[in-house]
Amino acid sequence: VQLQACGGGLVQPGGSLRLSCAASTSIFTANVGWYRRGPGKQREVVASMSNGGSTNYADSVKGRFTISRDNGKNTVSLQMDSLKPEDTAVYYCNVAYTNRAYWGQGTQVTVSS
Repeated sequence: VQLQACGGGLVQPGGSLRLSCAASTSIFTANVGWYRRGPGKQREVVASMSNGGSTNYADSVKGRFTISRDNGKNTVSLQMDSLKPEDTAVYYCNVAYTNRAYWGQGTQVTVSS
């Protein structure tokens, strides 16, 4: 399974970005998520969605980020609004099946004025 993430970039505080991750195979049975690793920090989960559609968010992004999935297109997205400098990180998509999880290559998000 290959995951191709895109949508990162430079944005001013308060701005928005939308990350997308395209999988090379069906994600219908998978749990999906977005993680990030900020400068000097460990990787942390940002948002996740089960194959049943249940979502979870890190406290730091609740109310600002929204995860979604399109099983027909095998894509996972992360809408990020009201971005803050502390959201600066490399963002990774994750697709987890019963027996194995896969990672995208990472996309840089920089929030700065």
